Amino acid sequence: MSGGKVQEPDKELRFTRAGQAVAFWMLAAVLTMAGITLLAVAVHRPDNPALPHGAWSAVPFALAAVAVRLALHLTRHAYVILTPLGIEIFPFFRPAAGMHMVLWQEIDSAEVDGKNTRLTLHFNAEKTAGLHLTLRPVIRGKRALLARAVTGRLAERRG
Repeated sequence: MSGGKVQEPDKELRFTRAGQAVAFWMLAAVLTMAGITLLAVAVHRPDNPALPHGAWSAVPFALAAVAVRLALHLTRHAYVILTPLGIEIFPFFRPAAGMHMVLWQEIDSAEVDGKNTRLTLHFNAEKTAGLHLTLRPVIRGKRALLARAVTGRLAERRG
C-alpha cells in the first residue's frame, strides 16, 4: 500500500468490529435518554429545589458523544482484512501500530469452533503453533463468511 490507498480493493475482504459497536450504540442511547430525563426533570426545579439542575444533563450527553464516536470508529474500521498476501489483524488499541500480518504460506490449516466465535490458524501440521482469533467483534451473520473465506483460501492453495 502506498499513501494509505488500497491497491486492489476488489481482491480483499474487510471485516469490521461492528459486532462490538452494538454495545456502544446501546450505551449512547441510554446516556442520551438519561440526559433528556435530567433536562425534563429540571423544568420542575423551581417548584421542587431538591431536583437536579439542568446542567447535570451535560455529563450524560458528553459521555453519549464519546460512546457514539467510539461506536462509529468500531463500525468503520477493520478488524480483519483478507488480502492476496495473507490475513491482516488489527488490535483494538492503536490498530495502525499493532497490526499483525499472517501470510497464507505460514498457515497450515484453520478451524472454527462450533459456535463461530473463534478462528484458530495452525502454523504446522502437528497443531502445536498457531494463533487464536476471536470472531466476536465481527457481526454474528458475517462470522461464517469470514471462516468460510479463510478455509476456502487455504483449500484453494492446497488444491
